Amino acid sequence: MGGTGGGAGGTEGPEGSGKPEGAESREGAGNREGAGNPGGARTPDEAGAPQASGNPESPGRPDGPGGTDAPGALHEEAGALHEEAGALLAAWALGSGMPGDDARVRGHLHDCAPCAAEAQRLRETVRLLDEPAPGGTGRGAGRKANAGMARGRLMAAARAARPGQGAPAPHAEPYAGAVACLDALLRELDREPARWGTPVVHDWDVQGTVAHLVAADEVLAERLGLAPVTEAGTGLGPVPGAGPEGDFGDVGTGPGGRACTAGPTAGAGAPWELRWTARTHEVVAYEHTRPPAETREAWRTQAHGLLALPEAGDGQLAAMATTLMGLRLPIADHYVIRAFETWVHTRDIGRALGRTVPPPPPVHLQRFLGLAVRILDLALGPDARPVLLSVEGEAGGDWVLGSDAEPIAAELVLEATDFLLLLGGRQDPDEIARGQAGDAAAAQRLLETATSLAWL
Repeated sequence: MGGTGGGAGGTEGPEGSGKPEGAESREGAGNREGAGNPGGARTPDEAGAPQASGNPESPGRPDGPGGTDAPGALHEEAGALHEEAGALLAAWALGSGMPGDDARVRGHLHDCAPCAAEAQRLRETVRLLDEPAPGGTGRGAGRKANAGMARGRLMAAARAARPGQGAPAPHAEPYAGAVACLDALLRELDREPARWGTPVVHDWDVQGTVAHLVAADEVLAERLGLAPVTEAGTGLGPVPGAGPEGDFGDVGTGPGGRACTAGPTAGAGAPWELRWTARTHEVVAYEHTRPPAETREAWRTQAHGLLALPEAGDGQLAAMATTLMGLRLPIADHYVIRAFETWVHTRDIGRALGRTVPPPPPVHLQRFLGLAVRILDLALGPDARPVLLSVEGEAGGDWVLGSDAEPIAAELVLEATDFLLLLGGRQDPDEIARGQAGDAAAAQRLLETATSLAWL
């Protein structure tokens, strides 16, 4: 999905901050059952808790002040703290922990010599990764770049391994599902490694398509603070943050990837569409210099890093808006776009390999459709003759797109997957199965505008 800039939603943080901030949530924080409500809690009697016995002066302890359960409980609690702090050490050493982790880890290290020694070892490793190479050029600079990539992979892995990492929020569930589906498909190639070279789409084979997803996910990943997972970027083309707003943030129209012929030399002042195409060329070319398994691992590391970020699990954080690749949208919608592209390319790879890739579940398709209709309506503009779009299926719905100042000029009925594949550049507007009535020109304009947004 692509579209015109100026999409609605939220505010962006101070320039150069690297993270949008200061917007209110579009989704409520929700209600916690029983929170702050005495009626929501049960007394020990109501819960069926066992009654204390023994010394009546020491209720709650089986044997009064000298009860034997207390030391065991304290020992259990200390063990749990040790286990939790130990699991947090890697993220803490890399400075990628979550709020509150630092105080918990430091408090534990004060009392635990083995963990303190491990923390010192990890901090020394991070120092070596960050240490500039002598001279800053030549092979030393190459070692420095390699260390930076290693740090990026370690940070993503440490965040993903953080204990208590919860399930993604609804806005990130489609991306988690799409990542899992592609990962399962790529695992099948472990038995047939030669098939990584199977042509897929455009001029990409399977490895090139996965490399393209590395470049595509990288835009959101870097905006949210993740380090790069690929070493591409050694002069073949622009770096991801080259634009005035960073991370291809210039406002522009849909990229029209199929018609774009930009090579890997687009400069920092070029339109973001050309810089994006150049970055894809750069990453795909680099990833073809190493084994496919390493390309797959780079993609997995980055994808799981995105899913481990607070923005993936918190609807309020994800309601903040930022401009990426010509679209100013809440971060939640950028996650949906990442899911949509991952699904389309998983389907591309599946078709090339002769594997059937099932469509996303209806609840995920609903997310795709809701965002797609909003972007399409923006692209049509307020002066377009209004069209009633009816999308069939469990995930479908009805929307009026175009001017709201005149009566509906046409009706268009499409199947959900067909409509989404049209937006993904995988359906031709003249061949897509549809029901149609009314002004044929208005209906055709909607279909052609949807196709113009395709950039996958």
